[in-house]
Amino acid sequence: MKGFDPQFSDLPDYILKCTAMIWEGRQISALNWHYGDDLLVRTPAGISRGNAAGKANTMATLTEFPDRQLFGEDVIWCGDEDAGFLSSHRIISTATHAGGAFGPASGRKLSFRTIADTFCRENRVWDEWLIRDNAAIAVQLGQTAQDAARASILSGDTQMPFTPDTDIAGPYSGQGNDSEWGVKHAEILHRIMAADFMVIGAEYDRACQLALPGGLDVHGREEATQFWLGLRSAFPNAEFRIDHQIGRCDPSMSPRSAIRWSLTGCHEGWGRFGRPTGAQVHVMGVSHVEFGPWGLRRETTLFDEIAIWKQILLQTALTRARSDA
Repeated sequence: MKGFDPQFSDLPDYILKCTAMIWEGRQISALNWHYGDDLLVRTPAGISRGNAAGKANTMATLTEFPDRQLFGEDVIWCGDEDAGFLSSHRIISTATHAGGAFGPASGRKLSFRTIADTFCRENRVWDEWLIRDNAAIAVQLGQTAQDAARASILSGDTQMPFTPDTDIAGPYSGQGNDSEWGVKHAEILHRIMAADFMVIGAEYDRACQLALPGGLDVHGREEATQFWLGLRSAFPNAEFRIDHQIGRCDPSMSPRSAIRWSLTGCHEGWGRFGRPTGAQVHVMGVSHVEFGPWGLRRETTLFDEIAIWKQILLQTALTRARSDA
């Protein structure tokens, strides 16, 4: 593959091997060539810039989860050697909690999912969007996502999570590809966000398997409907956008799609996030799906519920403080 070290046979091989090298092989110094010097990493919690920040974040995570293993479930990608590639890498991790951002060491064995969208060119990553199911970690440690957000604020972390207003333009400006499978997936999401939940009965396999925020692994159309309805009803008038869309059909694999999407607007409805607060919220979401002979058969959708609750709690606390003044 032009521009990449010859040890990598293709883009998925590059992504999988570099992930294992850095995280499990502890070759954190490899980030000096794997990451661009001015790398931008956007997470629901915020944005970091530069290779030094990337190394610091990696070491902090490995300190909290020292035996973390990252199992690459899929790499859905688009692009070419001239313009560069966008890979959407879905990972399930196992780890022991040794203490850190999620509180004192508990020794608990955890599992959680992550999806990383990375722009790769010339053997380096230059732009990244990273979404980890932090609520799954909190739940396994005996907390709710709301509890974890509140604890973060009380510990002094009062920085507002990522919003479009705080974004920084990076080198990647692509929108993905026009594969029929990405188009089909996008149509389903648009109908769901338009409150046409009948699309789930029409397009999802009755035996669909779903991996959802909070570490939920469930099955069936009813679970899919409950999840999407609960999200949309919390933000009924929020603007839905598809920010990146990839469809692929590869040998020996089901047709599949990776879509990074967002909801931006007011928390003005009852739903997944409880009593309406009027807070302005940005949801950075990502969904991977596979299609089978009877419709959408597997879906992994991630967003960071802790970051969402943090936006709500920071704004409601500010409102109360102003009303008390």
